[in-house]
Amino acid sequence: MIRSLLASVLLIAAPITAFAQSAGNAPVVPVLRAHVSVTSDIVRIGDMIDNAGDAAAIAIYRAPDLGTTGSLPTTQVLATLRAHQVIGVDTKDLREVSVTRLARTVETREIEQNVAAALEHRGGLGEAKDIDLTFDRGLNTLQLDAVNAGAMRAVAVHFDPRTGRFDVAFEIGNTTGATPTRLRFTGAAVDTVEAVVLMRAIERNEIIKASDVTLERRPRIEVGRDMAGATQVVGMQARRQLRLGQALRQSDLAKPDLVQRDQAVTIVYQTAGITLTIRGKAMESGTEGDVVNVMNLQSKRTFSGIVSGRNQVLVSAPQPLAAASLPAPVAVAANTALSDPRKAESR
Repeated sequence: MIRSLLASVLLIAAPITAFAQSAGNAPVVPVLRAHVSVTSDIVRIGDMIDNAGDAAAIAIYRAPDLGTTGSLPTTQVLATLRAHQVIGVDTKDLREVSVTRLARTVETREIEQNVAAALEHRGGLGEAKDIDLTFDRGLNTLQLDAVNAGAMRAVAVHFDPRTGRFDVAFEIGNTTGATPTRLRFTGAAVDTVEAVVLMRAIERNEIIKASDVTLERRPRIEVGRDMAGATQVVGMQARRQLRLGQALRQSDLAKPDLVQRDQAVTIVYQTAGITLTIRGKAMESGTEGDVVNVMNLQSKRTFSGIVSGRNQVLVSAPQPLAAASLPAPVAVAANTALSDPRKAESR
C-alpha cells in the first residue's frame, strides 16, 4: 500500500505553475496516468501526470516496497494534486492509479551460481557445477533498486580448505555513478561428484539390478577415487554386505560368479574333433575365465577347468607335442660324428 508523505514535506510556501504552456502560451491540460513506474522510494507529481510543468519535481507519496505494486483512488490523487495547485487534470475516467516500484531481482539461483564461480578451483575445489553450497543465513531472493543494473562482481574471495568455510563479497554497479551496492555471503562449500547410490540394502554375493541404484551428488571425499560409474554396477556382484544409501565404489563390486561352490555344473570335455558333456560338482566358486576345480560325479575324479558360462566348466585335453618341437641331441651327435670322425673317437 502506498503511504503519503508527511504534510511538512509535501507542502510548499509559494504557489507553483500547475502545468506547462503550449507554444502559443495556451496551457496544456495535465493528464492522469493509469500506471506509474518509479525507480526511487519517492513518487513525484511528474510521475503521476503528463504535462506537470514546474510541479513535476514535487514529492507527494512514498513508493511501494521494491518490486511491488500499490494502488491509489483517483479522488485521493486529485485531492493531493489540488493541494499543490495542480487543477484541471484529465482523469480519463480512471477510478484508481497503480504505482509500481521497479527493482532489480536477484534470484537465489543467480547468487549460488556466482558464489560457486568465485570459488571454482580454489583450495582443492573443482568446477563450479560440482560445488555444493550451504549458506549461514539461508538464501532468499533479493530486491535491489532498479538502478543496480551491473553484474555481480566478486571483489573479495576467501576459502579455507581445512574447514570448507567461504566468505565472498560482491559489488553491483549502478547507472547513477554512486557507490556500488555490496553483497556478502558466508557458509560452507563441498566438492561433489555424481555417484551411484543404492536404493536398498544388498547382501553379499547378490547381483545388483538397475532398479537397485540411482544417481545422487555426494561429497567427493565420501566416495573416494575408486568411484563406480553408472555403467559399471548393473549386473555386478557385491563383495560384501552393502547398506541402503551407500555410494558404490569399484572395490565393493566383482564380476558375478557363474559357478557356485557345491552346485551342480556341466563339464564340457573337448579334445580333437570330440566334445563330451558330463555332470559334475563345483568344488569352488568362480566367474567367467576363472580356473576352478570340479568333480566328475560318475568317476569321483577331481580336475581343473575354466568357467565358460553359467554353471558350465570347460575342460580341454592336453595337446601332444609335435615331433618337430622335440629336442634331438642324439641326431645332432650323430651328424657331428659323421662329419668329423676324430671328434667322435675322442668322445
